[in-house]
Amino acid sequence: MSSLRKSTVYVIDDDPDVLGSLRFLLEAEGFETLTFRTASAALETDVPRHADCFIIDYKMPGMNGLDLVTRLHSQNVQVPMILITGDPDEGISAKALAAGVHYVLRKPHLEESLIAHIRQAMQDSPSPARPS
Repeated sequence: MSSLRKSTVYVIDDDPDVLGSLRFLLEAEGFETLTFRTASAALETDVPRHADCFIIDYKMPGMNGLDLVTRLHSQNVQVPMILITGDPDEGISAKALAAGVHYVLRKPHLEESLIAHIRQAMQDSPSPARPS
C-alpha cells in the first residue's frame, strides 16, 4: 500500500493574521503547512531540510526575507522560495530574483495567485532528491 506525501510549505511572516490566513488557504489546497513568526525561529529547527516550498515575508524584525533566502541557500536548501511583500519598492523584486527567489508577490492580494505560483515553482524546480 503506497501513501502519497503531501507537499510541505513553510510560511515565515511576523504578522500572525497573515500566517493564519495563509495556513488556512494552503491547508484547504492540500498542503501540509508550518508557520514561523521570525526567520531565526525557522532556522533554529530542522524544518528547512523537509520543505518543498518556502513563502517568506520580506520585512521582518531581526532578519529580512532576502537574508533568510541567503541563509537557506548557504545550508544547501534548494527548494522554491516565494517572497511576499507589502513594500512598494520595485528594487526588492530585482534583488529577490538575483538571490534565487522564484516569485515576488505583493500583499494584500496574495490569495489571487499564490497557489498557482507555488504549484508552478514546485513543478519547475528539480526535486531535491534528484542528483544535479
